[in-house]
Amino acid sequence: MTPEQPEQAQTWTLHQYPETLAVVRLGPGSEVPSWAESSSVFSVTATAYETSVVCAGRDVPAKAKAIRGLTAFAVEGPLDPSLVGVLAGLLTALAEESISVFTLSTFDTDWVLVPGADAERAADAWRRRGHVVEPAPVAG
Repeated sequence: MTPEQPEQAQTWTLHQYPETLAVVRLGPGSEVPSWAESSSVFSVTATAYETSVVCAGRDVPAKAKAIRGLTAFAVEGPLDPSLVGVLAGLLTALAEESISVFTLSTFDTDWVLVPGADAERAADAWRRRGHVVEPAPVAG
């Protein structure tokens, strides 16, 4: 690469999922509750300090400590584990739009959850940077 040839930013295809999700905070060592329904993404992360569950938001009890009304976007994968800066590039676009995020990664890809009210703004911010945002394929 020469000074006359700036590095091109990597672009990605993101799949937008239709379900409304929630991230629920449970106490350390908690069992996954029966109301925590699987959805396009279902994740349990446990530390010595808390257990977090990402799940379908429809049956999360009103009294549960939760971030509700989230829309999920997944980077089309699988991604090579040696890739650097995938999330940084995607999140910079959202930070510039003041859109809050919750992220998680699986073996194959990265997921970005945004408030549902900001989902279209997030998609537009990514498209302006050359990314493709499309409805998620039907699992089958």
